[in-house]
Amino acid sequence: MSLVQSVDNVALLPAYLAAGTAVLVLLADLLVARGRVTLVTAAAGALATVLGAVVVGAGGERRTFCVGADCSYVFGGRAALVAVVVALLTLGVLALSGPLLRAGQSPTGEYAFLLACSMTGGVVLGAAGDLITLIVALETLTLPLYVLVGLRRGSLASAEAAVTFFVVSVVATTLTLLGAALLYAATGGLHLGRIGALLADRPDLLDLPLTTAAVALVVLGLAFKVAAVPFHAWAPATYDGAPLPVAAYLSTASKLGGVVALLAVVQYALPADVTGPVLALLAVLTMTVGNLVALRQRRTVRLLAWSSVAQAGYILAPLGALALAAGRSADARTAAYAAAVAYAVFFVVLELAAFAAVVALRPAGADGGTLDDLRGAGRRHPWRAAALGLALVGLAGLPPGLAGLFAKVTVVRSLLDGGAGWLAVVVAVNAVIGLAYYLRLTATLWAAPTTDAAAALSAADAGPTGPAAAAAAAPAGEVPVVRARTVGAVLVVATVVAVVIGCAPQLVLDAATR
Repeated sequence: MSLVQSVDNVALLPAYLAAGTAVLVLLADLLVARGRVTLVTAAAGALATVLGAVVVGAGGERRTFCVGADCSYVFGGRAALVAVVVALLTLGVLALSGPLLRAGQSPTGEYAFLLACSMTGGVVLGAAGDLITLIVALETLTLPLYVLVGLRRGSLASAEAAVTFFVVSVVATTLTLLGAALLYAATGGLHLGRIGALLADRPDLLDLPLTTAAVALVVLGLAFKVAAVPFHAWAPATYDGAPLPVAAYLSTASKLGGVVALLAVVQYALPADVTGPVLALLAVLTMTVGNLVALRQRRTVRLLAWSSVAQAGYILAPLGALALAAGRSADARTAAYAAAVAYAVFFVVLELAAFAAVVALRPAGADGGTLDDLRGAGRRHPWRAAALGLALVGLAGLPPGLAGLFAKVTVVRSLLDGGAGWLAVVVAVNAVIGLAYYLRLTATLWAAPTTDAAAALSAADAGPTGPAAAAAAAPAGEVPVVRARTVGAVLVVATVVAVVIGCAPQLVLDAATR
């Protein structure tokens, strides 16, 4: 067998475009030193990556870095879908970051460069065909976020969140690498397909303690990245301490990367009868703990963070059907994987819309504040609040948020088809629990201001005028909100996309199945 690896540069085109974007952003910042030029360069690169992924993905599956039948990079339909979603999320977060960067709280060049580097990891991750490529791509997606979380000048909470995120992620990466090393020692392979074939042909390998430990370490290490319970404690503090656009990226692109990595190893490498029970347990714990703790939250971003934890449980739930014999049939497995991918796509669209609305309803560069800061926002800014309400209702799975409704229906149907009716009941019960805090926040948007807030507003009206006086006299939620056109554009586009995929969910489901 020839050890010379074939290289298909067309398959690598989306990765080239993403990496080239990071290089161009760095050069633009060094040579031009104008924030607007740097951001436009990053946005153009993200759009080019989207177009490249669509064009290459439409041409069928392409493989490169192959030795025999084993390939380290496989760019097909799912890889194209992941690349497009990650690049669009990067573009959206860049647009949301305009007010933050104009306020001088973060350096524009470093900020855009790190986002482009993270996008490169996400693009490569969807096409990873072996454990080394997968882990390196996942870390490329995650490493820049350590700095982005702590990049807000003068914020102790931001620095603490960055340290928390760094320490937990290092532990998670260590566990994953150790699991990959043990898996290589047990099977002699690193390519996902080869490991899966070896474990299927040699059931005796599964009886080895070495293999059991390897599988457990890989799954648990990736569970950290998804913020699955009990490996979730880092998420709320990190999201709340990070700048709002970075929190949006963590909750969408970063979580999507963890889901894609976990799906890759479960679908192609690790035996379903071993991973199924573990994933079922993780799904139950994650959705239940996330929803119950979210009920007690009073800070907006922490509520969205715990909501994100619960949503990770719904994404993992279809994989729990693999624990049963009915869930391990070919059709049931395909339905489970498609449901997990589709739910992840539905979730990131709604989550981005929710964060965009919070950014639009808060002062430039401010954190998410408390739920009371958003009280009555629907009376002052009805369209922005309506967009946030639609996103929250969608995450809850209620109409008119049809995207979230179809997402949960897809998960429940895949569980019933896989014979995991008990898990479908758990999903349904948790969806009902989630209604409490989603609807509470939605109702708060149109609630009457408190007495203190009304008095502060009257004092602001009677006293000196101007932004400084309004900021000093009004409560935090009443400070003039973000007026950036880019934030409004992201909010409009995310809301429209949520409505479109809610009315035509088959677009996402077909793409996930392919």
